[in-house]
Amino acid sequence: MALTAGIVGLPNVGKSTLFNAITQAGAESANYPFCTIDPNVGIVEVPDYRLQKLTELVQPKKTVPTAFEFTDIAGIVKGASKGEGLGNKFLSHIREVDAICQVVRCFADENITHVSGKVDPIDDIETINLELILADMETVEKRIGRVEKMAKQKDKDSVAEFEVLTLLREAFEAEKPARSVEFSEEQMKIVKHLHLLTIKPVLYVANVNEDDVADPSENEYVKKVRAYAANENAEVIVICAKIEEEIAELEGEEKQMFLEELGIAESGLDQLIRAAYSLLGLATYFTAGVQEVRAWTFRKGMKAPQCAGIIHSDFERGFIRAEIVSFEDLVNAGGYNGAKEAGKVRLEGKEYEVKDGDVIHFRFNV
Repeated sequence: MALTAGIVGLPNVGKSTLFNAITQAGAESANYPFCTIDPNVGIVEVPDYRLQKLTELVQPKKTVPTAFEFTDIAGIVKGASKGEGLGNKFLSHIREVDAICQVVRCFADENITHVSGKVDPIDDIETINLELILADMETVEKRIGRVEKMAKQKDKDSVAEFEVLTLLREAFEAEKPARSVEFSEEQMKIVKHLHLLTIKPVLYVANVNEDDVADPSENEYVKKVRAYAANENAEVIVICAKIEEEIAELEGEEKQMFLEELGIAESGLDQLIRAAYSLLGLATYFTAGVQEVRAWTFRKGMKAPQCAGIIHSDFERGFIRAEIVSFEDLVNAGGYNGAKEAGKVRLEGKEYEVKDGDVIHFRFNV
């Protein structure tokens, strides 16, 4: 599953600090705009307590988590859609990602310059959203010019596309993103071909200071971001990028102790990775044997043969059936033999839709 979430935001909101924490890749982080000119890509493990539990149960020779990709995209400024700053380049990088994690500054710090001279998270969000809308408007206007003539001649495909383009133009004129428009399944196929920026799902990442990380509910900036996100049915993850960078350097008990000192149950990064994973409609199934316990990423709605193909194309080509037990049933039964005796292991065919947490053994013949 080669899907990626892009980390975007205005300059100096904590994007690159967050990215450093995510990947420990050391993307340059400096107190001036445009310090990240080329996008940095980092692969992270998806935190999943189930993998550890399966490892304890099966005791394999090795355990392999599934992974997820983040891209750090340089800061956007007003006028980016017209090429201001490094606008065109940044917008093209956003076009290449599947989801957007928009980092929003929710802390005051006179030592860190704000590009607009004041801390206002809603203004920051609207600045970025508007630039993306303006870029999409340009795409739609160009396309309308080509399609309208054919639509007037009653060309069936052109009439359908013109209707979609008109709905999009109306939304953009009202400064609303493409994802706010309700499309039919057939219309959505047309939308996908336009490669719009504002059709991508969005997750807001509120970056707070160290004092607010344990209880961000009283942070006035966070309250505003949550209210804004609620109108879009979008999720908000609260993190302190600075602290996350420190947590990323710790492991095991040391990490757990540090989290306890901060008064938080888990790192903001773990929450962010899982939220971005879910935002893209991704889920995890497992294979579990003495050689290896492994987590595999699949798209919700995929059927058993397609999921088998994630392991190897031969598995999909020669798919016979899938032997499946849910993670919960396997653990409750104390292992595979117990689950089988309890009648919790079942055989599924080509039409079975794989569920998150399924533990699967694929049978195939090539």
